[in-house]
Amino acid sequence: MGNVGTEVVRILRDHADDLRQRVGAPVVLRGIAVRRADIDRGVPQELLTTDAAALVARDDVDIVVEVIGGIDQPKSLILAALNSGKSVVTANKALLADYTGEIAEAAERNRADLYFEAAVAGAIPVVRPLMQSLAGDRVNRVVGIVNGTTNFILSAMAETGADYDVSLKEAGRLGYAEADPTADVEGYDAAAKAAILASLAFHTRVTAADVYREGISKVTAEDMETASAVGCTVKLLALCERVVDSDGKESISVRVYPALVPLTHPLASVNGAFNAVVVEADAAGRLMFYGQGAGGAPTASAVMGDLVMAARNKFYGGRGPGESTYAMLPIAPIGDTPTRYHVNMQVADRPGVLAGVAAEFSRREVSISAVRQEGAGDGARLVVVTHRATESALAETVAALSELDFEVVVKSVLRLEGTAE
Repeated sequence: MGNVGTEVVRILRDHADDLRQRVGAPVVLRGIAVRRADIDRGVPQELLTTDAAALVARDDVDIVVEVIGGIDQPKSLILAALNSGKSVVTANKALLADYTGEIAEAAERNRADLYFEAAVAGAIPVVRPLMQSLAGDRVNRVVGIVNGTTNFILSAMAETGADYDVSLKEAGRLGYAEADPTADVEGYDAAAKAAILASLAFHTRVTAADVYREGISKVTAEDMETASAVGCTVKLLALCERVVDSDGKESISVRVYPALVPLTHPLASVNGAFNAVVVEADAAGRLMFYGQGAGGAPTASAVMGDLVMAARNKFYGGRGPGESTYAMLPIAPIGDTPTRYHVNMQVADRPGVLAGVAAEFSRREVSISAVRQEGAGDGARLVVVTHRATESALAETVAALSELDFEVVVKSVLRLEGTAE
């Protein structure tokens, strides 16, 4: 009964009549596993137990809701439930991102339901649309802001001009950042969600280890200033997309990193702790899902949506969709993934410098879209915006720039997403 669990219990109790009508039968709360049963939690004491395994094993339990978090204990409880033929509703993105195969196979083997809408983007319905509403379409790209903490920090930096450390402290003071914010600010949370989204969108099993990840801790106030000057803002994006090479071979790229987003793109206006996911499909075109991506009540809303579906299936004898991995597409290495780049350099404003810099981009077939210089003397700033190029080609270019005879200091490299080709 943490933030999410407490809200789930409240909804079950406050909306019991509505839930009975929606399901076709009463939804009865049999028990709640807690770490300490001697604390008054506002529910009948006989519902509380510290033995989660025994609660899952009870014959009068049809559906298990897991909102514990972590890996080992939830994994054993979920597998025990599925192996007993019980339906499972979970909000555990870290577990699913690492062990989705083992858990999905247990659900399939035992003809049990596994629902996890709450594992990605809180109250925002995106898992079910990918699994069901778009099941007859071909999804080409999923890109989203799926972590509220990092979006709050980056929004604050853009609005106030403050640097990363100041904005992180403010996020902690307001309760948006954990005491240890590593999972959020270094992109681990977003990477787990990206793995789930990619698995659903491309019918390919993707784990968190397959996701290229960078966090926001190196984003500076200068980056924000530069972004604003070119009509962009900076967002931590989770990107999942199909990649087709020159031979027509198809793979998928799954990555998380801070990127420049044009102010004209719908994701640019997603600020504060809100989340949004944009899905691009052949027939449906572009779809956007927006809302509160975290918090007790929003996440509980997603849990309850899954719970109603699982309960209906139990009552009427149906079953929800299971894992789909028929495509088995390979994961594209980050070095082979093309995108655009915004390279911010400090250079000496002397004849030949610009030509020398441009030559290094040209040698590696990184086409330049725009060049802007600010200031003069040895501290001039040179900004190069590229057309689409592979990560490996850009990395080689940056390494070569540092070896030029004249001084070039690459201050930052940000990807540029959400623009026309």
